[in-house]
Amino acid sequence: MDLVWQKVRKNQFMFEELVKRDFKQKYKRTVLGMGWSILSPLLTLLVLKLVFGHYFGRGMEHYTIYLFCGNLLFHYYRESTSGGMNSLMSNAKIFTKINVPKYLFLLSKNVSAFINFLLTLCVFFIFAFLDDISFGLHFFALLYPLACLVVFNIGIGLILSALFVFYRDISYLYDVFTMLVMYCSAIFYNVDVLPAAYQKLFLLNPVYTYIKYFRTVVLEGRLPSAEYHLLCAFYAFLALGIGAWIYKKYNHKFLYYV
Repeated sequence: MDLVWQKVRKNQFMFEELVKRDFKQKYKRTVLGMGWSILSPLLTLLVLKLVFGHYFGRGMEHYTIYLFCGNLLFHYYRESTSGGMNSLMSNAKIFTKINVPKYLFLLSKNVSAFINFLLTLCVFFIFAFLDDISFGLHFFALLYPLACLVVFNIGIGLILSALFVFYRDISYLYDVFTMLVMYCSAIFYNVDVLPAAYQKLFLLNPVYTYIKYFRTVVLEGRLPSAEYHLLCAFYAFLALGIGAWIYKKYNHKFLYYV
């Protein structure tokens, strides 16, 4: 980890320029510009509320915040990993000519996605305040699932970006996969009404695990168990470990396939 940080510091100027470029490219020739980073998840939230609110939100307290929690984290996961998947191919002209750590391109995509996430998170806190959610010191616990999700997204991004170099079909398969993840993340429905055995199956989905942690803190005002903290960390470092191993093993082959 220290070696990675040293290389990022060594290429700090280039890394900063990559982040700026990724951020500018996303909103290039748009009227609202950076406003879309906030408006896009809000529009999705509105659609989910209109479509599912009558059926799943009936009698459920703070259903809008419940929806917002799920949509907020899933949107960040999808943006970070989908952008990371194309990070190597979209920067092939750079690393084929200059000897730089290839993971810098992935990290720049993740930083750009995280900035967008933070902007939407500010709006989320405003919604929570207006919905009479009780704020307190326990909100600092949200840093833990967010940190785990950042690490998890980087790990998944490393895996996807490497696979995408060799197999272009990955982009189409991942679109279907993210749809599956969305429906299995209980964004608009409550799994507490299901039998306990089925509820445990949802914990096999890392994205749901982070969403549930977030909801537990915000809506219930308490922290999950120590075992749940370990589960969150396990998914994060498992993804990072697999991604780092793939990069280390196939790093020298990337140049021949781009």
